[in-house]
Amino acid sequence: MSNTPNFPFFENEFVKAMTQFRVPSVDVEMMITAQRKNVEAFTAANRLAIEGIQAVMRRQLEIFRQTVEESTRTLRDMATTTEPNERMSKQVEMLRAAYEQALGNMNELTDMLHKSNAEAADLIRTRVSDALGEVKKSVKKTAEKPVEKASK
Repeated sequence: MSNTPNFPFFENEFVKAMTQFRVPSVDVEMMITAQRKNVEAFTAANRLAIEGIQAVMRRQLEIFRQTVEESTRTLRDMATTTEPNERMSKQVEMLRAAYEQALGNMNELTDMLHKSNAEAADLIRTRVSDALGEVKKSVKKTAEKPVEKASK
């Protein structure tokens, strides 16, 4: 059994009509193959994007867990400090460290998303480039074929 779909209207009436108007014949197999490749490329790009989002979500959970642990440790440490100046110094240091950590985490998450999106975009860009090459090849191939005159 053939994996090639059967398009009787396309193969008969449409092709006759296109020939009558001297439109180069259409390579149905090439069109079907190109569409299959398009679907595969978009599926792979979506898979990459979803995997990237999942990785970011896992990292966000890890960051949240670390933040809770560090906050708990810092609060315990501050509870044992009775000297006001020392307490104030620890609070300032805690805020500075939290700020730097937050910036680092944001940069890391941004880089992760950027990488994931770039990989997905590269897949699509490659497929579009390949598709344009296939169209060019098909047009060149059909242009080289002599056009049959329509029978009257």
